[in-house]
Amino acid sequence: MPLSSVDIKKPSQRAATAKEINADPERDYLLALGDRLREARARRGMSRKVLAADSGVSERYLAQLEAGLGNVSILLLRQIASALELPLIELLAESSEENTELSLATQFLKKLPRQKLAAVHSQLVRDYGNTRDERLKRIALIGLRGAGKSTLGAKLAKALSVPFVELDREVEREAGTSLSEIFLLYGQPGYWRYERRALEKVLHKNDRAVIATGGSIVSEPGTYELLLSSCFTVWLKAAPEEHMARVIAQGDTRPMAGNDQAMEDLRRILEGRAMLYRQADVVVDTAGRTVERSLAELRKSVGA
Repeated sequence: MPLSSVDIKKPSQRAATAKEINADPERDYLLALGDRLREARARRGMSRKVLAADSGVSERYLAQLEAGLGNVSILLLRQIASALELPLIELLAESSEENTELSLATQFLKKLPRQKLAAVHSQLVRDYGNTRDERLKRIALIGLRGAGKSTLGAKLAKALSVPFVELDREVEREAGTSLSEIFLLYGQPGYWRYERRALEKVLHKNDRAVIATGGSIVSEPGTYELLLSSCFTVWLKAAPEEHMARVIAQGDTRPMAGNDQAMEDLRRILEGRAMLYRQADVVVDTAGRTVERSLAELRKSVGA
């Protein structure tokens, strides 16, 4: 056979071909796991001996893991991750690319107290989610019942010439029944499921709108995050006494029915949700103000 017709490969090409033939996804995963473990240990400045002592896993076993040899016990890996102060999922990740910034950010966030974590999350959503101008196209009003969400929301929507949406009515439409029946049949978790679906549909349908939300939307993290990232949120704030008085003035006496501790319960709810409500873009205090004055303040806060 003529030399020109022979398939002659360079050494590097032969090595690449052999590597492809011997490719083993499981082996590759164990090697990547070993790399992540070694790099995590290096970032912590821990010798293998120290990690062995802190995790209760032998140095020999750690050496095997870092070399990508043998299988790995999930329980022992959990002990190692705990000693490294890492989430287990970081060591088990499919990607072999280590994102140091993400790892450091995660560790930083985990050390924050709950109150500060909520504030940081809100700031991240505002700074790196949709821009302020994009979110201002849809304005969402949050707060307890009696804050004025329906009254002020309808008036603001009219002033802006955009649709006004009461999310609870959309929840009822989604479920095909009343709110009281939803809670009776499915409880709070069921209501939150319908609320999430209703919000997704409202956002998909309306490029511009004013949305009055239910008071508990802040208590469901996924739905609240969607609201914060898609809308310009305004917390309509009032004193507990005013919340109660306004609801009763609307003809709803249920808050006081058979409950002598209703006002104390309301105070506890407001106190418990305050740090969540504060994640809103702005706060408009309606306490002691007329509807006209509150509306003027609301319009000013959204640049209308």
